[in-house]
Amino acid sequence: QVQLAESGGGLVLAGGSLTLSCAASGRDFSIGAMGWYRQAPGQQRELVASMTHGSITNYVDSVKGRFTISTDNAKNMVFLQMNSLKPEDTAVYYCYTEARRSSSYFSTTYWGQGTQVTVSS
Repeated sequence: QVQLAESGGGLVLAGGSLTLSCAASGRDFSIGAMGWYRQAPGQQRELVASMTHGSITNYVDSVKGRFTISTDNAKNMVFLQMNSLKPEDTAVYYCYTEARRSSSYFSTTYWGQGTQVTVSS
């Protein structure tokens, strides 16, 4: 099984920045995609940013130009650099990875524990 450990959340003033980090650990696995979802109170969980096959990125429109996803493939880590934060960015952010065991043809989505990002005005 793959475990994801994420960190970097906190309280920040509007206009500030935070960087979220997530590390995947386990044995004999390969990653097809990594990224970040977020869920605000009373809202559906939404995909914020993703990176597929180490190069293809996608962002939800509301964060384009402000957030940047990056990976360190050697360390199986994914980051989310969040700039110009707005109160509406307040949510629990979850990293995810779509990974497969080296001996398997099947992939599984794994989730981090979530980290709270609160942006105050």
